[in-house]
Amino acid sequence: MRLSLLALHISAGLVGILSGAAAMSFRKGSPQHALAGKIFVIAMLTLGASAAYLAFMKHQMGNVLGGTFAFYLVATAWMTARRGDGETDIFDWGALLIPLLVGTALWILGLEVVYGHAKSPAGVPVGMYFFMGSVMLLAAAGDIRMLMRGGVFGAKRIVRHLWRMCFGLFIATGSFFLGQQQVFPAWLRGSSVLFIPALLPLILLIFWLFRVRFTNAYKRMSMRRAGNVYSART
Repeated sequence: MRLSLLALHISAGLVGILSGAAAMSFRKGSPQHALAGKIFVIAMLTLGASAAYLAFMKHQMGNVLGGTFAFYLVATAWMTARRGDGETDIFDWGALLIPLLVGTALWILGLEVVYGHAKSPAGVPVGMYFFMGSVMLLAAAGDIRMLMRGGVFGAKRIVRHLWRMCFGLFIATGSFFLGQQQVFPAWLRGSSVLFIPALLPLILLIFWLFRVRFTNAYKRMSMRRAGNVYSART
């Protein structure tokens, strides 16, 4: 069973990276973008769930939290696209608990490593606990703000969808290109070249956040229900 689940996990990861790259390459709102996005969502939900379960079986708590967070990011990004402006429900209140609890747990793990009460897995810098934990707590803060305001609207809804999808892809690329270097040729392992595909989703995330929030391209744009197109608001 573990081997079958591992094979599923690896396959989902490869499909997720390829479909995520395709979704970023196609014009936002095009049929190709929508199709690639749907494949990406299915692959990443499978990846996150299988990663959390496999890590739990190996008693790797950090990876359990990482897989859970990836699942949360993609699920909430998908729900944002499926809904119209200003829509929330009980799902959002339940989902809020994931980044809140997982982010707090990662900060606690990081502090335990710093003070010598726990040992970080080989190759995992202690700063990664605080980085990921901070991102999770910021995601929780965004959820609380959305719920208090009764949903997200217009360009802010696009931003919520984009950053969560992009960061979910970053978790996949970082885990593969930096965390699984044994699959690459010996001459490439440890090379700084692998940082390029690993960090590319973060670079694209920053680009799209600035494009949506600080340019005129999306000032009058809104993402319709199901996320099929980005359309001008009337």
